[in-house]
Amino acid sequence: MMDILLVEDDAAFAAMLARSLQRRGHAVRHAANVAAALQEVARAPQAIILDLNLGGDSGLRLLPQLLAAAPQARLLVLTGYASIATAVEAVKLGAVNYLAKPAGADEILAALGAPAANPECALPAAPMSLKRVSWEHLQRVLAEHDGNVSATARALNMHRRSVQRMLAKRPVRD
Repeated sequence: MMDILLVEDDAAFAAMLARSLQRRGHAVRHAANVAAALQEVARAPQAIILDLNLGGDSGLRLLPQLLAAAPQARLLVLTGYASIATAVEAVKLGAVNYLAKPAGADEILAALGAPAANPECALPAAPMSLKRVSWEHLQRVLAEHDGNVSATARALNMHRRSVQRMLAKRPVRD
């Protein structure tokens, strides 16, 4: 059994993940924002699951503070906006692993190195394809610009029609 701190701003996802982890015998505490996370980490969790985007705050900025307060904790970054750059940065800052959402409880426990993890649930052998990473990045930038294609094109230094053509394609499967 592990004591896990879940730092996630999406209440529905956090509740579902916490229930899944608790069914597997782990104690889970939830923090929905940076202030609550800093308060909860004082109770020295064994593992921390950290969302990369916390309602406008960056999980990467919070990561060193969490590990300073609980240096023995194994920290996993879980994000809906996966990119190679943020994965590298997270690992440099001390995360033991980095997963893209959606990720199940067994996959998360395996990434944390939990002994109770389902041995049949293996981490993906290969990272996301370059096409998938590009699609995820385009979607993140589009969301940052409230769906405005022209603003997204300017932010990516691309022609607006190129962005429209990329958006017209279905998401790439890995």
